[in-house]
Amino acid sequence: MISFVLHFMGYLREMTRALFLRYEKFIKDCVEQKFKHLALVEPPKDASFGDFSTNIAMVLAPQLKCGLMELAEKICEKLKENNYFGRIEVRKPGFINWFIPRNVLVDHISDMLRKDFGQFNLGKGKSVNIEYVSANPTGPIHAGHVRGAVSGDVLARLLSFVGYNVTREFYINDAGKQVEILAKSLYFRYLEQLDLAGEVSFPVGGYPGEYLVDMAKLLISEHGNRFVICNEWMDFFKNFAISHIMEDIRKDLDTLGVHHDVFSSEKELIGREAVDHAVDLLREKGLIYYGTLPKPKGSDFEDWEAREQLLFRSTSFGDDTDRPLQKSDGSWTYFASDIAYHQNKIERNFDEMVNFLGADHGGYVKRMQAAVLALSDGQKSLDVKLVQLVKLLEDGNEVKMSKRAGTFVSARDILDKVDKNVIRFIMLTRRDDVSLDFDFKKVVEQSKNNPVFYVQYAYARSHSVMKLFHRAFPGMGIPTIADANLELLDDCDLSLAKILADWPRQIMVAANKREPHRIVFFLLDLAAVFHSFWNQGKDNCLLRFVIPNNPEKTKARLILLKAMQNVIERAFDIIGATLVEELR
Repeated sequence: MISFVLHFMGYLREMTRALFLRYEKFIKDCVEQKFKHLALVEPPKDASFGDFSTNIAMVLAPQLKCGLMELAEKICEKLKENNYFGRIEVRKPGFINWFIPRNVLVDHISDMLRKDFGQFNLGKGKSVNIEYVSANPTGPIHAGHVRGAVSGDVLARLLSFVGYNVTREFYINDAGKQVEILAKSLYFRYLEQLDLAGEVSFPVGGYPGEYLVDMAKLLISEHGNRFVICNEWMDFFKNFAISHIMEDIRKDLDTLGVHHDVFSSEKELIGREAVDHAVDLLREKGLIYYGTLPKPKGSDFEDWEAREQLLFRSTSFGDDTDRPLQKSDGSWTYFASDIAYHQNKIERNFDEMVNFLGADHGGYVKRMQAAVLALSDGQKSLDVKLVQLVKLLEDGNEVKMSKRAGTFVSARDILDKVDKNVIRFIMLTRRDDVSLDFDFKKVVEQSKNNPVFYVQYAYARSHSVMKLFHRAFPGMGIPTIADANLELLDDCDLSLAKILADWPRQIMVAANKREPHRIVFFLLDLAAVFHSFWNQGKDNCLLRFVIPNNPEKTKARLILLKAMQNVIERAFDIIGATLVEELR
């Protein structure tokens, strides 16, 4: 046991100012490879216990066949001999908790000023495909699509920031029954604008939005009434509608600051027999058979009939039931097309795949993950992020639809009212798997109740300090790290330094868990610490950032503010939003 502890202590000599990352490496280097994922370094749930905590004694005690608390105490005693650890103690059932010592935190402030602070090569060039938005091209994108667009785009930015080679992809569902209904809906509007609808009825399940009226007018301006007596209008109307709707979708996404590298078409996949190819691959693996599925549970299937059909053995890969690949008319199911699409991704040799889907696709997750495992012989996996609904509120009332979209509020309706920077930030104020209220009034008001204003105000206030500095010390330039004595910082100052030091860990956790909302959560915590410090300065002049009779302490605090500005700027770069130095 003692030899292990000495081995453990030897790594202290290699520790630098990387704080969390270095602490984590230090702990994991002391654990056998098979236990590395079990050895954790993270903040304890109760901040009063310490800045960091590790379970290393809990991981190793069974291997060393010794008492857990006894081992933890021995490790703790040795760590007390090193000045890289502040106050350190053991807490049951065997956690070792410690505080970052003042000198280590002060030394780390210089790192916080680097433009690449928090950036590291986590991805090591691995290729990751992130598919997001992928709205059916049957109408404008809506609020839910906006949320998924922001989450997907910010995750892409985050993973690029930490060394992944990211491909941003949009899958166009431009085949199937819904596209035929779209064409029929447009044809009705076309006849209607020509006053020729007569006894023709609007198609059942059609798309009622005003956007098809505008499209019909455009059709008439370009082609007149040539399709009134033409029987072969279906394909033309399909292509015309999809082309113009996708153009509008791209414009809306561009306004939102969202761009894709690849647009994949379901119609093209089917046209080049990619579905047949993917199904043949599964058949070669013995994963396709003809069978009859049991009746689904629930009263909605009273008219269900047993029918032998082509099935994929998805239960062999964790799904709840095997899945049909063909409809009764012999055409492929949507699932079969999606299998072909993901086979195409596998053939493009992505190391990882992430899909953002609406919450209503929850039942689709297991079957697609099963398909990817089957097609790749277990070498690839699919990470699916389900995005919950967005409830739009105006004057306290829920807004459910717009004239343009017909049955929902379109992205354009939101973008016309709210700046894209605000939209991007607000969409990340909740986890994707939790519903989000988007209050049009609240998201533009300048108050602490508006999260984006709360963070932006902290940034603007920090720049106002620089102006105060020039007035208090005319002729003195903004200090550099070489000009400042950071030892003059007190505990209040270091509370801000401590949360800034946590930025690299937040980046790592957000990237590893594929959870971009953590960036905004961190910013809100940072802003809270800053505003608290600012408010204390209103009552105590010694806690102000600019102290007219104390230029040296002022310089030290300005360095800390520059570090905060740097972190906020890096975070907003990842969010894809713009900062302003002054609020009106």
